[in-house]
Amino acid sequence: MLDAGIADLPRLSHVLSQTRHFELLPLSTLQTAQQGVIDELAPEVERLISRVEAYVERLEVRERGLRARAELQEGRLGDGVRTMGGRSGATMARARQGSAGGREAKVQQQQVVGAREELKAKQLRQKKERLSYAVERLQMQAQQTQRKLRMSMAAQESRRGEMDDEDEDELAR
Repeated sequence: MLDAGIADLPRLSHVLSQTRHFELLPLSTLQTAQQGVIDELAPEVERLISRVEAYVERLEVRERGLRARAELQEGRLGDGVRTMGGRSGATMARARQGSAGGREAKVQQQQVVGAREELKAKQLRQKKERLSYAVERLQMQAQQTQRKLRMSMAAQESRRGEMDDEDEDELAR
């Protein structure tokens, strides 16, 4: 009698070790979890986007200011040449002798300032690009997470449909 009760035990242990068991969740639980992930990610993405937009605006304002300053300095250099054009020959010769060293120093100083401004502008452009790439990466991650959630929901729905079909088959028997 004992032998008849345990004769099927090796087969059952083999079947149970090979079969994967899944925990089935109700659709409402899955949807709640998905909505929780979306609710968690959406504000963070929006916050990052707003920070990047504000920073880009500041960079644009700074760029406009630098451009205006450069135009002003170009205008000043042009005005200095024009005012010298109206002087007499002797006055110009004295002005050249007295201010030749000063002019060269000013030009060199302006070149150094211009080079610094160009370097800063270049650094700001690079930083802007890095931030835009970071935002794009975060958006792609959010889209990927949403895709995974949709796929898991579709898989859950297909499993649920299969289970309903199995239940109908059992009821038909």
